[in-house]
Amino acid sequence: MADLNQKLKQYAELIVKVGVNVQQGQEVFVNCAIDMAPLARLVAEQAYIAGASSVHVDWTDEALSRLKYEKAADEVFTSFPEWETAKRNSFVERGAAFVAIISPNPDLLKGIDPKRIGNYQKAAGQGLAEYRRAVQSDKVSWTVVAASSKEWAMRVFPGVSAEEAVDKLWDAIFASVRLTAGNPVAAWEEHNGSLHAKVEILNERRFRKLHYRAPGTDLTVELPDKHLWVGASSTSKDGVSFMANMPTEEVFTVPLREGVDGYVSSTKPLSYGGNIIDRFKLTFEKGRIVKVEAEEGQTILQQLVDTDEGSHYLGEVALVPHESPISQSNILFYNTLFDENASNHFAIGSGYAFNIEGGKTMSPEELAASGVNSSITHVDFMIGSAEMDIDGIMDDGTVFPIFRQGNWAV
Repeated sequence: MADLNQKLKQYAELIVKVGVNVQQGQEVFVNCAIDMAPLARLVAEQAYIAGASSVHVDWTDEALSRLKYEKAADEVFTSFPEWETAKRNSFVERGAAFVAIISPNPDLLKGIDPKRIGNYQKAAGQGLAEYRRAVQSDKVSWTVVAASSKEWAMRVFPGVSAEEAVDKLWDAIFASVRLTAGNPVAAWEEHNGSLHAKVEILNERRFRKLHYRAPGTDLTVELPDKHLWVGASSTSKDGVSFMANMPTEEVFTVPLREGVDGYVSSTKPLSYGGNIIDRFKLTFEKGRIVKVEAEEGQTILQQLVDTDEGSHYLGEVALVPHESPISQSNILFYNTLFDENASNHFAIGSGYAFNIEGGKTMSPEELAASGVNSSITHVDFMIGSAEMDIDGIMDDGTVFPIFRQGNWAV
């Protein structure tokens, strides 16, 4: 226990210093399940040490969430509290740093009416639309990190005791965020540099299209004229460097909204809306998803795609080598924060403004004119494998290998 407490202190310090890079006098907004209160308190402590003026913790409780879905009236799931919208937006306007500590049970809402789940996902997306735009344009510093919980750990490590599973998941989380390195902050600086080197190569090439080939996948993705590849650290409007996801192994950009054609198959389960979606295939025509097939979670996946018009299109194209540390751990996390960093992936829904030259200051209309998709949702799903090849195609038709057998070829 003493060893875990020490690691949690180091983790909290990493979250504050590297994740959101808290500045003197800055407010910090933490979203966390009540079961993870010890970590939230350590994050608050480190934030105050870094100079935070105040730390607000927004507590969640999965048991209460499940109870609400089981017992509340149908109409409850069609709206989002105005006070919740106002609260989140007020922190955005004051330039707060946002920390999301996730520890989800992948099967939390298994057996719940999918219509209720879909309705509330849509209502929450609408209610938090302004906050989402702030995040997707780097107006604020933000990070998403994870904590080990019993239900999640037992899904990842079946066949062992709950206590052992929780410990094993903590170990996997700590390894994924480089906490086991002699100097974790320095390790992140080195990793950041490695990802930025790939970003520079891709941005120099200015590919017009990407062509994905793998078993169950043959997809062409056109890129906007002024697309930008990014990876690892981002910079807020105030010039503060931060790490939006910890862990992160990806470099990514935005696809042209109507430039996706072909079909793509998932290679890892997707945990969404308290359910698992697995072994699914999406077919695209002129950017739009025209066919949805899933062996598990078909209804939930279809509802995700039908969230709004923009959820019928892609908003993100991300490259992650099969040899990434998380992939090589051979752990299936049933959590997108980790599984997306073990696999090439796409995102259904909105694109990031910072993936377009000058996009951070563009209006929604200007972003749309640049080919960036808009939606109240953004959900990543994994499609990479050791059998995936990706080519970059230039304006003149010249083809360059980007990935071969799941790993970088550039």
